[in-house]
Amino acid sequence: MSTASLPEGDWIRGITIRQPWTAAILAGHKTIENRPRPWRPGWVLLHAGGQIDRRARRDPLVAHAVRGRELVTGAVLGIARIAALHQDPDGAAPCTPWSLPGAWHLELRDVQELALPVPATGQLGPWRPTPDLLERVLDQLPGFRP
Repeated sequence: MSTASLPEGDWIRGITIRQPWTAAILAGHKTIENRPRPWRPGWVLLHAGGQIDRRARRDPLVAHAVRGRELVTGAVLGIARIAALHQDPDGAAPCTPWSLPGAWHLELRDVQELALPVPATGQLGPWRPTPDLLERVLDQLPGFRP
């Protein structure tokens, strides 16, 4: 996809997520990303941060979701669309096994994994990808249309 055919304006952000959570999203198991504040709906680059949450790797739910996957860090590994967001009502059962009480739940849809990781730094909170990074990601998704 050429940069000339991209939508105008601020249509995509980056989200940095530690491994193994990123791998669980890319595997299709984790459809909720927990955040302390709401994010706006729209497209995000799925960036695996530089650290691995070692405690999470011992969780049976996580271990099953990421079995056989390499836990690449420090790179964009895919894209997803935040379709909606919500918080579970106080005292209610979690909306998914991946949901944390009190957190904002970003509902991830249309997840597409890249064939090759694209090295990137990322950061806390929503971040704006550089045109070069976005081009390198979209080169691997020729059929992608936002």
